[in-house]
Amino acid sequence: MGPPTILDVSVVIITYQRPHFVRRCLDHLRAQRRAPFEVIVVDSSPGGETQQIVTNEYPEVRYAICSAGRGAMATARNIGFNIATGHVVAFLDDDAFADPDWLERLAEMYTGPEVGGVGGLADNGRPGAEVEGADRIGLVCPDGSLTGYWAANPGRPVEVDHLQGANMSFRRTAIEEIGGIRDGYRGTCFCEDTDLCLRIKRRGYHLIYTPFARVAHVGGPLATGRRWDLRYRYWAQHNHVILLVRNFGLRSALLWRYVLASLRDSVSGTGRLHDVSGKLKDGNFVGGMRTTARACIDPFLVIAATSSGLGRGVLYARSDLDTSVGGSFIGTSEGVRTAL
Repeated sequence: MGPPTILDVSVVIITYQRPHFVRRCLDHLRAQRRAPFEVIVVDSSPGGETQQIVTNEYPEVRYAICSAGRGAMATARNIGFNIATGHVVAFLDDDAFADPDWLERLAEMYTGPEVGGVGGLADNGRPGAEVEGADRIGLVCPDGSLTGYWAANPGRPVEVDHLQGANMSFRRTAIEEIGGIRDGYRGTCFCEDTDLCLRIKRRGYHLIYTPFARVAHVGGPLATGRRWDLRYRYWAQHNHVILLVRNFGLRSALLWRYVLASLRDSVSGTGRLHDVSGKLKDGNFVGGMRTTARACIDPFLVIAATSSGLGRGVLYARSDLDTSVGGSFIGTSEGVRTAL
């Protein structure tokens, strides 16, 4: 393997206890029309099954261990980034299976040094997802919330504020300029990918979403809990507050708009208990009780997650190497960036 050219792309796959998903992910990378410069699997699992699959079946793939374990996706990405030698580093989740032209489509978007990152479409198999939010992909909104719509197809590449971790890539120099990938987004790991994107964006780079670099994002089984349960709700709020504190500052209007809006929404949820009567009329007593409990618990959960996120965010902001808040930005569906 010789020295990389500017378009050589290293692919990093981070995984936790999903060895058979890793196998499918690697099989799809083997089928790429444009071969990766190198592939690296970073494994946070406590067992050795993933290591056996990678080392025995994929000798061309480099294997690394992340001893931080579950809930440290940013740490795992940093390990992979530090091993990678390509000028562009692409990140895939283990449950993201790339189309044969995926890497080719990502690489073609690096048209100049101003492009710092490129991400692609993550097809979740849900009918209608390709049109939902197609004009609002990957934005930081004026109220501090984030749009996703990672399965949307606007028919062309568009500039965005952030990318999804399951299918994203960055110019190596862009990550080096910001001092690497920051950790601190624990639990269910929401926002660690957005933090990386916002910091690269602040350096003046463009981030591009191309719907033509597609992966099938199947949503693999979770190590613990259920997807979008109360645990997910807590960590989504907690990490989102940390994200805003670290990237926009404790006095940012963006932060406090988000805090107030999320608290208001959680309280208004207690007023939607009419949904309970519908479930009870249908004989769904268990569903009705769960809806009642969630509506009552949600305000306390949001308050606890917000308080913890504010405290952690301040601590992290003080220790971050990349401390300059600089000109914060918000996104619009037209791609305009406005100073706050």
